[in-house]
Amino acid sequence: MENISDDIVLDILIEGGTLLTMSDGMGVIDNPMVGIKDGRIAFAVQKNDDGDARTYTAKKVLNASGSVIMPGLINTHTHLPMVCFRGLADDLPLMDWLNNHIFPAEARFVNRDMVYAGSMLAIAEMILSGTTTFCDAYFYESSVARAAVDSCMRAVVSQGFIDLPHQNDPVKIVDIAENFIDKWQDKNPLIIPSLACHSPYTCSTKTLACIKDIARKKNILYNIHVSETKEEVAIIKERFGKNPVPYLRDIDILDDLTLAVHAVWLDDDEIAMLRENNVKVSHNPESNMKLAAGCAHVPRMIKKGITVGLGTDGCASNNDLDMFREMGSAAKLHKVIQLNPTLMDAKTVLRMATIAGAKALGIDDQTGSIEAGKYADIIIVDMKKPHLTPLYNHYSQLVYAASGSDVDTSIIGGNIVMHERKLIHVDLPSIMQEVRIIAKAIAGNSFSGGY
Repeated sequence: MENISDDIVLDILIEGGTLLTMSDGMGVIDNPMVGIKDGRIAFAVQKNDDGDARTYTAKKVLNASGSVIMPGLINTHTHLPMVCFRGLADDLPLMDWLNNHIFPAEARFVNRDMVYAGSMLAIAEMILSGTTTFCDAYFYESSVARAAVDSCMRAVVSQGFIDLPHQNDPVKIVDIAENFIDKWQDKNPLIIPSLACHSPYTCSTKTLACIKDIARKKNILYNIHVSETKEEVAIIKERFGKNPVPYLRDIDILDDLTLAVHAVWLDDDEIAMLRENNVKVSHNPESNMKLAAGCAHVPRMIKKGITVGLGTDGCASNNDLDMFREMGSAAKLHKVIQLNPTLMDAKTVLRMATIAGAKALGIDDQTGSIEAGKYADIIIVDMKKPHLTPLYNHYSQLVYAASGSDVDTSIIGGNIVMHERKLIHVDLPSIMQEVRIIAKAIAGNSFSGGY
């Protein structure tokens, strides 16, 4: 960490506890001092209790004694507005869930106001559970971006595309994509625009290639659901005579700014194709379990050198946005599937939820670890809890025992967005009531023969 003059006035100084930097060296600092200035990390050093000559003035001092200081968690895939559909259609296979419940509900109820309200509630849930960056993919995505700005949250916002009768006009698709990017690219440090195609089986070859071409020209992330279910693989194989990954390769979709979401049903050749093209993967274990989609070969991907981040998916198929719960599920799922308790160790999983997630989104130079110069996206986790006592290994305790409710303080871009479990920028009671009103309208149509 770089040195800094002791006469500078910091915006925030965090003292005490244990710092998990999640940097390449996985540095751990006991009794640290973390200085924050102008939204970025100024320094992270160990405090010398025996006559430390370094003294810093700060506008705000946070005492983290008995706590873990660590990078905020990064949710690499979600659909925030779908919080409005939480619990609407549970215990169903993916295709039934999508085609007979979710798609009809979206067609009737999704609009800019619903997207904004759902996003605000979802962001509140994420901040309260330690997430400081999310990657969303949905429609009316500018409303998601607006919610992120209003709540002071970092977001990769992906305007979504799917070939529906009212959405497959090529000229209109290009206009929507380019206008969205122009509206948000380099306009706000919290917002990073992106583009998303729903999947190879819901988007034509022309749509997939068109959106990827725009993303490539603008040098932004392109994300897409890939091989989430056996049914999807069968559909693509019947249409094109090949599996989804070689199909996407052959139409020039795969590169280092492509994020393959789910990637459950891949064979060894497809995993090799992802690695050869430097494609990143978002692993969503709880959604995959709940929809019985399967279990992605994540240990194999990581061993092959693929960057894998962690995501919750949307609340309609999870049904929560707690990345701590997601970490626990990711660590344990692969052990039981492969009958190997050494797979997906706690350090690996915590990296997936922090620096590997940042790498998957192409923002690891800005966030994902606590290093001087990066944005101050930091959480403080209170370890003084019965279920976190005794404490032998910080990584294991965070992955296997902690939950989002143990996060005491969340800082995003040097801005305290939650302190002592209180949200600073979100009127939670009001937004919960707004979503309840939306849900009442949805419930009134859900089980009456159609949406």
